Amino acid sequence: MPIYAFECAQCGHTFDRLQKMSDPDPTTCPACGAEAVGRQLTAPSFRLAGGGWYETDFKKDGDRKRNLAEGSTGKAEAKPEPSPAPAAAAKPADPKPAG
Repeated sequence: MPIYAFECAQCGHTFDRLQKMSDPDPTTCPACGAEAVGRQLTAPSFRLAGGGWYETDFKKDGDRKRNLAEGSTGKAEAKPEPSPAPAAAAKPADPKPAG
């Protein structure tokens, strides 16, 4: 079950509540009794770090896996080849033969 954060708009009291997603949110503040409680938007308190976290670990072997930590695929990526050097400038025309 997720933990939700709530705040009273009347007194500013904040509290957390463990509840099902289908449970109704509380409306009464436990500190002041006002009917001004609203759910806060919070960020998760964990972070997936390291090289072993994939978008999904349940894909078939033929599917591309994208490594979320590195932003790459699960396979080694080929580095692009450097572009070839520009062609040498054309030689000037031979001078006219004397004569």
